[in-house]
Formats: sequence, structure tokens, C-alpha cells
Amino acid sequence: MNTLRALPIVFFLVVKLPAADPPTPLRSLSEEATQNNPDIRAARAAWQAAAQAPSQLSTRPDPQVTVQNLTVGSPRPFAGFSNSEFAYIGFGVSQDLPYPGKLKLKGEAAQQDAIISRTKLEGVRRGVVGQLKEAYFQIAYLQQTLEVLERNGKLLEEIERIAEARYRVGQGTQQDVLRAQLERTKLLLEIEHHHGAMNTQQSLLRKLLNRPPVSADITTQPLVETPVRYSSDELLAKARESNAAVSENREMVKRQSLAVEMARKDRYPDFNLQYMWQHTDEQFRDYYVLSFSARLPIYRRRKLNAEMAHSVEELNQARREYESEVQSAFFDVRNQYIAAETASQMLKIYREGLIPQALATYQAGLASYQTGRLDFESLFSAFLDVLNFDSEYWKTLMEHETALARIEQITGAQLN
Repeated sequence: MNTLRALPIVFFLVVKLPAADPPTPLRSLSEEATQNNPDIRAARAAWQAAAQAPSQLSTRPDPQVTVQNLTVGSPRPFAGFSNSEFAYIGFGVSQDLPYPGKLKLKGEAAQQDAIISRTKLEGVRRGVVGQLKEAYFQIAYLQQTLEVLERNGKLLEEIERIAEARYRVGQGTQQDVLRAQLERTKLLLEIEHHHGAMNTQQSLLRKLLNRPPVSADITTQPLVETPVRYSSDELLAKARESNAAVSENREMVKRQSLAVEMARKDRYPDFNLQYMWQHTDEQFRDYYVLSFSARLPIYRRRKLNAEMAHSVEELNQARREYESEVQSAFFDVRNQYIAAETASQMLKIYREGLIPQALATYQAGLASYQTGRLDFESLFSAFLDVLNFDSEYWKTLMEHETALARIEQITGAQLN
């Protein structure tokens, strides 16, 4: 029989995470992203710019001042009144007067544009915070599974030690030892894969927080199952009321309704009022001229009717888009709610059934294997159950928290 010296020697490196900074709460990272993320800051600047428009558009046009000079027999301005008694100099002021209600409608439309910009800002903020939470939960999951892999690596080391001892006394086989060594090497590969995934998520966090690429990694708090405090119907109601995209489309319907009213107002004339003072030769009295003019909207068929039809169709489009966005939000809420509820049930099964049962099976199998009452494959299968169920538990918990984060993004409800 071959001796143990003929076996290939595989060194198992126990990879420990480097000493990290204290965990950073998710709330503080969300606040940091809200303040520093470039996309949020750009959307905030757009809203602040739009908020300045209503007062501009609802104010009357600036008055115009006119200076007139009429000379006779000389091209030189202000040649005086010596050449002709018809020469004069005049001063006047004029004011454009839009039809009553037009300026108010323009201001209200600009106010709606500002509200739409505000809802867009909220949508961008929720999107960024949602991405941040998902990355945070991914890192927490990876940190936890690295601990799981390290812990199960020690269990596997114990299996390998027992297999070697049985092989030395002729009770085991070389294949048992090699299988244990192979699995330890596979754990090393899995650990490296998790480190690579963690580096990717850390880079994403830096991007969302607008931190320098060389800044320190972020340590997350442990994953904890968050209970869902709302029913499905309550979340659907919040989605209709508070979803950013739904709110934006609802405000767009109001904006297009104002556009229809403005198109209707364009059928009415605008006015102009002018007052002039004219001075001629001293022997003549001054002239005072008051003028009133109106713009006549006579091109109804080619311009005004088309403008009205255009505004009405855009209003219909906005209404249909609003209905579509509501249905999309409802679908997303239901989908994520089902995912969270399913994950919650699975977590309970893992905690109360699969994980303790798998661990008890493994411990009993290890004792039986040492005494020769259980074969290696059965023991190894029990070990893989412990490893897989433990890893699947943390993955399911990550998916549960991610589903809640997406519900928060859709509805605006505070769950986590």
C-alpha cells in the first residue's frame, strides 16, 4: 500500500480580512451621497434654476422709452427749429399689455416646470441611494460569506486531518485525503472570487459617494433581517402617491393642461399703450399723443387651431404616460414585495431547520467517520450541506434587504 509520503502536499492558506475601520452606518452614507453625488447635485442645480423662472415669466414686459427728432431741410439730427416750423423733438413711453390672464398662466406653467424638476431631483436621489444600499448589502454579504468560508475551511481542515489519520492506519483511502485537499483549494478560489467582487462594490460606493479612488474601503454593519411594516396594499398606495416617476408624470399632466389654457388664451389679442410729448417752435403749443394698438390673431386655421390641437394631443400623451407609469410602479412593488416575503420565509426555514439540521448531521457523521461506521462521501456530503446552507442563508438575507431597498426607492416608504 502506498504511504502518505507519496501524496501531493497542498497548503491551505487561511485568508483573514485585514483589520478594518469601524462599521459605517448605512444612514450616514446615504446622507453623504445626497450631499456629494454629482448626479444629485446636477439635478438640484436644475431645480434651483427652474425655481427662478416663474417670477420672470409672470412679470409684464419692460416699458420702452422713445426719443423722436424731426428736422426739415437738414440731415443733421437736432438741427434746430430755424429751418422749418414743422421741426420738432419728442419723448414717449410705451408698454406692451398681454391679454389678461396670459402672464398668470405663464407663471403657473413655469411653476409646474419647477415642481417637475423637483420630482426629478427626488427620483435621482432615490436612484443613487438605492444603488448605494444595494452595493452596501453586497459588501455586507461578501464580508459575511468570507467569514463563513474561513470557518468552514477549519471544518474541512479537521476532516482532512481525520482522513489522513485513518489513511495512516489503513482504514481510509488516498482518495479521501485528496478529495479533502481539493475542496480546500476550491475554497481558496472562492475566497479570491469574493475579494474581487468586494473590490468592485467598493469602487461603486466611492463613485456614488464622490470619494477619491484611493480612499479607504468602507466596512459595513452586519446584515440583519428587516421586517416589512407595510402591507402590499399600503405600499401600492404609497407608490401611486410618492413614486418619483409617477409624481413627475402627474405634474406633467398639470403642466400640459396649462399649455392647453395658454393655447386658448393665444386666441385673444395683446395690446400696446403709448404716450408721446412733442415740442415744436416756441410760437406753437406742444403736442400730446396717446396711442392704443392691438395684435389681431387672425391666422386661426394655420396657426392657432394647430397650436390648440398640438397642446391637446400632448395632454393626452401625458395622461397615458401617467397611467403607464402607475402600472409599472404597481408591478415593481408587487414583484419586490413577493421577493421580500419569499426571502423572509426561506430565512426562517434556514434558521430553524436546514442549518441546525445540517450541522447536527455533520457532527454526527464526523463522529461516525472516526469510528469507521460512516464512509467519507457521506461525511463530505454533510459538510457541503453545512457550507452551502450557511452561504445560501446570507445570500438570501442580502436579497431580502435589497428587495426592501428597491421598495423604498419605488414608494418612498422608510423600511430599512
